[in-house]
Amino acid sequence: MKAYIFPGQGAQFTGMGLDLYDNSQKARALFNQANEILGFDITKIMFEGTAEELKETKVTQPAIFLHSTIFAEVMGDSFQPDMVAGHSLGEISALVANRTLAFSDGLQLVYKRALAMQKACELTPSTMAAVLGLDDNIVEEICAKTPGIVVAANYNCPGQLVISGDIQAVSTACESLKEAGARRALMLPVGGAFHSPLMEPAREELAAAIEQTIFTAPACPIYQNVGAIAVTNAEIIKKNLIDQLTAPVKWTQSIQNMIKDGATHFTEVGPGNVLQGLVKKIDQSAETSKAEL
Repeated sequence: MKAYIFPGQGAQFTGMGLDLYDNSQKARALFNQANEILGFDITKIMFEGTAEELKETKVTQPAIFLHSTIFAEVMGDSFQPDMVAGHSLGEISALVANRTLAFSDGLQLVYKRALAMQKACELTPSTMAAVLGLDDNIVEEICAKTPGIVVAANYNCPGQLVISGDIQAVSTACESLKEAGARRALMLPVGGAFHSPLMEPAREELAAAIEQTIFTAPACPIYQNVGAIAVTNAEIIKKNLIDQLTAPVKWTQSIQNMIKDGATHFTEVGPGNVLQGLVKKIDQSAETSKAEL
């Protein structure tokens, strides 16, 4: 069975999507529609912008979404997923790809999500840190004991977990994690504590937008970050998407469940190839590839 996976923030690069724009009339129409919906020339930033410009949350998130969803659209009949999943932001790309959300609705949600997250980041100085070489339960225990707000945020693959919270708590937890034997506990250059309770203001703001958006029955199951199991009910998908901003990304568990449910090949759609690497670390026997036109 074919699984298609969609990347989140961090996969952006200058020039992303330009080949699609140059070679496909359908892609060009969708990129132009995106510029109109957003009210600024995102294609210009994607194709020619500096790394600095692309790193702005309000640009990064729609840019990655556009690259992923337009690529899937241009693949046409060769895009036949049996199941889909997306890492964090990538979940909205996956929901457009499996026809739960219309392209324009998905883009508007992504942009609102980006602005709401940006705003939440400005309320509390917060950050994230990558922790390598420790069992998940040890990381969870140390976070629970650390004063302040710090939680496990991204279960990327066995031995690679990202923690998230207020700056002091994350810093203190990093020291404790190193003492507990972590190979590395490294602060990440991010603007805030994504997938933590500090994103609650953003969750509330996004919830209102999600409630007003039409979600239809998907063409195939999605394995969402919050539950990591196959979902086809539009109402449950909606609820999980609202909870996603403050809940951890259960990527390891999602991939394991997809394999258990019959996934034999994982194709990454969108910029970068980080997810292929994570899938291999989760299960070496899984076949992975990059989507091609």
